[in-house]
Amino acid sequence: MTKKNEDKSRGFLKYKREMPARRPVSERVLDSAEVYFPFPEEALKTQATRCMDCGVPFCQAGCPLGNRIPDWNHFVHLGNWKEAYDQLRMTNNFPEFTGRICPAPCESACVLGVIDSPVTIEQIEREIIEMAFKQGWVDAGTPAVRTGKHVAVVGSGPSGLAAADQLNRAGHWVTVFERDDRPGGLLQYGIPDFKLEKHVVERRIALMEQAGIVFKTGVHVGVGADGETLSAFDAVVLCIGATKPRDLPIPGRETDGIHFAWNYLWQQNKRVAGQPLDHVSPILAKDKHVIVIGGGDTGSDCIGTANRQQAASITQFEVLPMPPEGRPVHQPWPFYPMILRSSSSHEEGADRHWSVMTKYFETENGRVTALHTVKTEIQTGPDGRPKFVEIPGSEVRWPADLVLLAIGYTGPDPDGVVARLGVPLDGRGAIQTDGAYQTPVPGVFAAGDGRRGQSLVVWAISEGREAARAVDTYLVGSSRLPTKGGGDLPFVR
Repeated sequence: MTKKNEDKSRGFLKYKREMPARRPVSERVLDSAEVYFPFPEEALKTQATRCMDCGVPFCQAGCPLGNRIPDWNHFVHLGNWKEAYDQLRMTNNFPEFTGRICPAPCESACVLGVIDSPVTIEQIEREIIEMAFKQGWVDAGTPAVRTGKHVAVVGSGPSGLAAADQLNRAGHWVTVFERDDRPGGLLQYGIPDFKLEKHVVERRIALMEQAGIVFKTGVHVGVGADGETLSAFDAVVLCIGATKPRDLPIPGRETDGIHFAWNYLWQQNKRVAGQPLDHVSPILAKDKHVIVIGGGDTGSDCIGTANRQQAASITQFEVLPMPPEGRPVHQPWPFYPMILRSSSSHEEGADRHWSVMTKYFETENGRVTALHTVKTEIQTGPDGRPKFVEIPGSEVRWPADLVLLAIGYTGPDPDGVVARLGVPLDGRGAIQTDGAYQTPVPGVFAAGDGRRGQSLVVWAISEGREAARAVDTYLVGSSRLPTKGGGDLPFVR
């Protein structure tokens, strides 16, 4: 048995999980670059040998895209990067995004994770696509034949980009409308550069334009003069995201110094990109006591941003109890578990608290100066549902100059294009569709967070791909676009 084959058959026993090192905190908080050092190619090949080539690849089932993970792990182990990329591109339009910002449900489903640390699937995915770009293997995906059909995609976040890319590859003429000044949606203005540098997004947009996709920015479809923009299209795909932030309607909420996380992150991304911030009041954390309400990824992004803006202090609240470090009993393998996770932003500095409920904001001269909280515990109510119960005597006052609300999103904006097209919302406030992603309005489809509710980038890409297949079928009667799990497009030159 050769060393390569021996490593592949026993790599999970011989090698431990290894990730690239993070740059020192003292260095990275002074810039907006990604936090990780490069990962050596040989180290990555070693990590790929930890894949056990399971008879049933639960990692693949755990991925919303159905990525062929064991296949491209095998090719990376052999050093066959082109073959690895060919497998990856069959299921994922944008592995450069998911390889950086996905929480990797595939790794939670990795069989090796039952007894040891899972395979570094996300990192391997990232390195495959970067190698493909470096070698010039990433093609624009220009179709060999055009159908003559025209499709409008409203929204250029991950679901909109995926839908546009697939529909273009199927031969339809695609126009993507974006209300902001640059395409990318959440990827461009919602996620900080230290997690996703924007040249990565712009590199992909340029390829899509080269393939024939038209991006029209600064167009808020359904609002004002743009309301009739969609009448000339054969089909419309709404990928408008869940952009309506969840508010905190408590006393003092309307005071200056309290902002939605999106507005804060949007401004910082604009600054880093060198974009003007006309007609908006600046939201900055420098020398301020910052409170972040919300313990998820968006809250973490606020922490990393506030650290780079040199906040005096950063405190994060989460109303739920602190999750366990290991899998809870009710979330066994291969499910994605709710466990304690600490990001690079937390490593940079933040005081984290769980089971904390904000009661009211204290103000002075029209600005927030403090907030008051109580500790809570979860009890079962008379109806059998869990509820938060305040713990008497647990009240605390926290000085605050800047409060950021990162408590999620309730759904898409019900006005604008949704109202203009007469698209109904369901009981959750999401866009109503059938099993084929089509709304009750003929020719109008929906995908992504606007349809399924706030979710992951990888789910948005999956939804965009599935919706594109449904639109393709609607336009020409059938579709050769692949279903989940992939398949190449032979009609793309």
